[in-house]
Amino acid sequence: MGMSRRSFLRTAPAVPLLAASIMHRTAAQAASAEGAGQGAAASSTSSLKTMTAGAAPISAAERRARVAKVQALMATRGVGALLLDTGSSLDYFTGIDWHSSERTTAAIIPGRGEVIIVTPVFEEPSVRETLAISGDVRAWNEDESPFLRIVQGLRDRGVRSGRVAAEPTMRFFILDGIKKASGSYQIVSGEPLIRACRMIKSPAELSLMQTANDVTLAALRHLHGRVERGMNAGDLATIVTDATSALGGSPEFALTLLNEASAYPHGSHQSQSVAEGSVILLDCGCTVHGYQSDISRTWVFGEATGRQRQLWDTVKRGQEIALENAKLGVAVGVLDDAVRRYYESEGWGPGYKLPGLSHRTGHGIGLDGHEPAYLVHGDTTPLEAGMCFSDEPGIYIPGEFGVRLEDCWHMTDAGPRLFTGLAKSIDDPF
Repeated sequence: MGMSRRSFLRTAPAVPLLAASIMHRTAAQAASAEGAGQGAAASSTSSLKTMTAGAAPISAAERRARVAKVQALMATRGVGALLLDTGSSLDYFTGIDWHSSERTTAAIIPGRGEVIIVTPVFEEPSVRETLAISGDVRAWNEDESPFLRIVQGLRDRGVRSGRVAAEPTMRFFILDGIKKASGSYQIVSGEPLIRACRMIKSPAELSLMQTANDVTLAALRHLHGRVERGMNAGDLATIVTDATSALGGSPEFALTLLNEASAYPHGSHQSQSVAEGSVILLDCGCTVHGYQSDISRTWVFGEATGRQRQLWDTVKRGQEIALENAKLGVAVGVLDDAVRRYYESEGWGPGYKLPGLSHRTGHGIGLDGHEPAYLVHGDTTPLEAGMCFSDEPGIYIPGEFGVRLEDCWHMTDAGPRLFTGLAKSIDDPF
């Protein structure tokens, strides 16, 4: 389902923690964390109350229904089983939220029968704690092969040969180990199976995503009135992260880009601080019971220039155009094409060239921050009710500044519905 951002960044005074799984954002966040702490006094969260007390995790019944659905899909595709590595799909189907390491923990969802979990002996109690459905946990000792356990599990579920699907992010050494343990299986991609389940969100998933987005917007609003001259990116990130925690979310990332750094979507290593006329771009997200938010806001400290206002207004119109073209059955890439046509008419681009919009208009979102489908030229996935996306058609001028506005939305039978309202203006971005 795409690369994960599940390991989150917590920015604290003097000791920033960078999670390697925050994709290309890590370099920019490292720069933003330099000298964190100057604005510690401004990050007080005593006035904030949790917004997640009523958020209910995904039920065991819903996870069982997910397993039943993927088993039905396997039957239509002639697949005997689906293999899952650690990561968001393992969580999606079983509830197990587990870290990746050289020690294999994996799941077998057979075409028929109960799920099997293979994990190290000393991890078994912890894995059982988070297993949200009934399943057969098979442990392996340090001197034993987990791949033989997986092969035996397949055989015990009646899968002795034929097509076995593996999720697309499954690591090579696991697949290679299975192949060496038994040459009886044809390993195929499990992406179509997983996409068919995960792209369409249930009411329970949408509710958790709504809460996560509410938390992130409230954290950004908390920051907005507390920015002070001389603060650096780390100071701002600290305020947002602290606020997110106080509001009940689990901080996932707080990308903070100031001044020229805002012209580079994931920032730079150059230290920047707030001054009169500074462009401030924040791209932030959190999780609530695993489900993610992703919101970006751009504003100016002090009085914005005419050029800054014009660019901000153009990006806001780009967001609106993406939503106006979101109709059931329309290929998601059409939304990206529509935004680019407008930007080109305004003198930006053409296409993905700078100055202009160098990245896609948006991405799917759910348990992962980036999931299929993608609002990018050429993606022919038709829009269906229940799909969730970001809407973030920024514009970047290298050497000067950039603007990104981002809100998440989900498709309904009546059209797109935003989780958070679009920013009002460069002076009132909330």
